[in-house]
Amino acid sequence: MSNELNFNIEEELHEECGVFGMYDFDGADVASTIYYGLFALQHRGQESCGIAVSDTEGPKGKVSAYKGMGLCNEVFTPEILEGLHGNIGVGHVRYSTAGSSTRENAQPLVLNYVKGTLAMAHNGNLVNAPELRRELEYDGAIFQTTIDSEVIAYHIARERVKTSSVESAVANAMKKIVGAYSLVVMSPRKLIGARDPYGFKPLCIGKRDNAYIIVSESCALDTIGAEFVRDVLPGEIVTITKNGIVSDTRLCQTDKSKEARCVFEYIYFARPDSVFDGVSVYHARLCAGRALAIDSPVEADLVVGVPESGNAAALGYSLQSGIPYGTAFIKNSYVGRTFIKPKQSNRESAVRIKLNVLKEAVVGKRVIMIDDSIVRGTTSALIVNMLRESGAKEVHVRISAPPFLHPCYFGTDIPDEDQLIAHNRSVEEIRDLLGADSLSYLNIDRLPEMAAGLPICTACFSGNYPIEPPKEDIRGEYSR
Repeated sequence: MSNELNFNIEEELHEECGVFGMYDFDGADVASTIYYGLFALQHRGQESCGIAVSDTEGPKGKVSAYKGMGLCNEVFTPEILEGLHGNIGVGHVRYSTAGSSTRENAQPLVLNYVKGTLAMAHNGNLVNAPELRRELEYDGAIFQTTIDSEVIAYHIARERVKTSSVESAVANAMKKIVGAYSLVVMSPRKLIGARDPYGFKPLCIGKRDNAYIIVSESCALDTIGAEFVRDVLPGEIVTITKNGIVSDTRLCQTDKSKEARCVFEYIYFARPDSVFDGVSVYHARLCAGRALAIDSPVEADLVVGVPESGNAAALGYSLQSGIPYGTAFIKNSYVGRTFIKPKQSNRESAVRIKLNVLKEAVVGKRVIMIDDSIVRGTTSALIVNMLRESGAKEVHVRISAPPFLHPCYFGTDIPDEDQLIAHNRSVEEIRDLLGADSLSYLNIDRLPEMAAGLPICTACFSGNYPIEPPKEDIRGEYSR
């Protein structure tokens, strides 16, 4: 096991994507609202985005769509949005965890088939995608992408030929696909949302005037001035037509303890102003910080968070411990989670471009630094060093998640075990590599408290997968 860290490896974790669907019963165009909704979900995916719309009163086969590589404001212009006419539509922001980063893999996917058209946006990963894909290919299917979302879309289209409604086709397809998925599907006259029976990924319903929305996170509803209606239940299919919402819960777990929400949504992925299955993400992070202060106290002068996801946990630590909460890092507001990385030959560090230390806040002080996770350790070591260079007397690192020990197969790009700093290393060895005075992680037994007792998936920490992992790696280039 090496005692050196490679500082040129990408450190941050990424969620696969965010989805947004809208149906305006009054016939107004929805593209611009979907655009602003996707803007609010940009943290969930920054590689590509897209919007597909249709007119429920127009020709059944006509779908207007546009997608491309980059952020929402880079892909869409006012002219493009004005050209997307339709009162029903779906949108998507993507970061690839399975399937390469290309325009062909951008979503929504639009399918033209014997029954008409379907447009679909998907968040998550299927564990049985390779075998389903091979089955379809042997039946003559020709794939345009390398993503498992197209496997889902094909199965929905195949089932629609044999069923009386698109929602029945979605239900039949859900019986075949296994893994994590929150779906938004647009048919010519209906908007459908579906969530896998484990509830890995968030999905909720909103309403604005005479329009309904299905979206990954509730924060997007606030952005567009819509009211939160409720979460889509794990395993539920909701169908929105002009007659209202129809719910199908036949695929929901009868034993709710088998549900497995991704706990990392609470720790890092979701925006703090979102509510996931009735639990405030902000409150969950405060809870983690308080738990760290109780379980891993240390004498210090200042508690600081690594922006942005570490801030709420740092506040929780401060409130519990009585140690003052402060700001030690200034984040460049114009750098997202992805940007043009400095070449290895350049002296600029990606971390230093994103974060500057406020020297006056830390000089001569014993600092507790709260972050949401340590993956390979490269970023954490650099930040600890930056605090020391700025005059911090001591740096005590507290992590608001347990150590990553296992890869994820459900839509998070946690790498293979041998790339995880916690794999085969003790906490003391990791502390030494980071150059910190002390290091503590959140106790894994505290995770249910963050989710207010809801059943969660902790596989990346515990190795206890709610679904048997695939025998072949489905995670693409980002797993290596």
